[in-house]
Amino acid sequence: MLRIGLVVPHIFMQNDILPNVIFSPGELALGLADSLVDLGVEVTLFSAGSVTTKAKNVTADLSFFQEELVRRGDTYLDLLKKHPLTFITLARQAQAALVAQAYELANKDQFDLIHIYTNEEDIALPFAQFCKKPVVFTHHDPFNFLVGYRNTFPKYKHLNWLAISNNQRLGMPEDTNWVGTIELGLNETDWPKQSHAKEDYLAYIGRIIEPKGVELAIEAVQLYNQTAKTPLKLKIAGKHYASSAKNSYWEKVIKPKLADSNIEYVGFISSRLAKQAFLSKAQALLIPSLFAEPFGLVMPEALACGTPLIGLDSGAIPDVIEEGVTGFVIKKQFNNRVAEHREPNLSHETIEAMAAAIGRIAKLTPEDCRRAFINRFTMKRMATKHLEAYQKLVTEQPAAL
Repeated sequence: MLRIGLVVPHIFMQNDILPNVIFSPGELALGLADSLVDLGVEVTLFSAGSVTTKAKNVTADLSFFQEELVRRGDTYLDLLKKHPLTFITLARQAQAALVAQAYELANKDQFDLIHIYTNEEDIALPFAQFCKKPVVFTHHDPFNFLVGYRNTFPKYKHLNWLAISNNQRLGMPEDTNWVGTIELGLNETDWPKQSHAKEDYLAYIGRIIEPKGVELAIEAVQLYNQTAKTPLKLKIAGKHYASSAKNSYWEKVIKPKLADSNIEYVGFISSRLAKQAFLSKAQALLIPSLFAEPFGLVMPEALACGTPLIGLDSGAIPDVIEEGVTGFVIKKQFNNRVAEHREPNLSHETIEAMAAAIGRIAKLTPEDCRRAFINRFTMKRMATKHLEAYQKLVTEQPAAL
């Protein structure tokens, strides 16, 4: 039996926090661990705190972190908002110890392979050379998204890497040691076929921040409605950051547009059932992201609900959408006009193309969307692909002497 140490050191990875945050890598890790167990793999899931899983669960020592919270009278999320540097410092201490524990147990022959699964890879990277078992890394952001990423990851291109999309690979050097590309998946049981009837609205779901391009979706819907026989609403779901001094996007750009009765903010949707109802009733999901999405889990969520996609050609969005079958990809076009709150500045032709795509969604079927989900984006498929990658690594890279 293959023995895997799946390491998810992010501090959000605990039952006390997960329900209150947007943290897709955590949900994916839990699904992967459970699905690997179902495939007969012996999995030990390393997480910051206790999580609900079929795997054996090893947690970090958070006692000193928690004592500091008690002294301050804060929760984890309170401290993150008030003093992010202090939060990150305490989190990194616990995370580094958790990674070290996983490597130590691997060196004691308790695992055949270690999989570092979330965005604390920069802690695990330099010490992977001391692990006597194969180590493989998954990153869930673009590799060149932050200065810290650009400065760190290329130094370790020789290590074992799994990409979550073909587009994500572009952020690393050409000679990076890719073990494979494994698209993200959802548990088919958790995401059954939906029976909700379609309603007269389009959906956006995600963080309401400038790189997500929410105002582009609003403008496209407004333009479509100017000539449509039946106007459509745009329902916006997600978290905004009006209280952040560094983020005026909600107050200056999005909130004024809610004066249009066809533009509605419905808040943050926390439960899976509510999200499924929201997505399945929508005519389409709009993904107007301006930055290089490495994947975007909301896309297979929508497909699972039988809802097509309309997205810009950013990042992995074209990797997911089957043009004319499960949605439409809109090519970004640029002009020289500098637009406030819009980088890069898109030409009006981009908005026109999105509006035209809205007019074509009636040609797409829920059945084709659901079929794409079943064929490409289930957790069982994702776990099977991981198991194949693990077996390859264990066979090709035996334990160090």
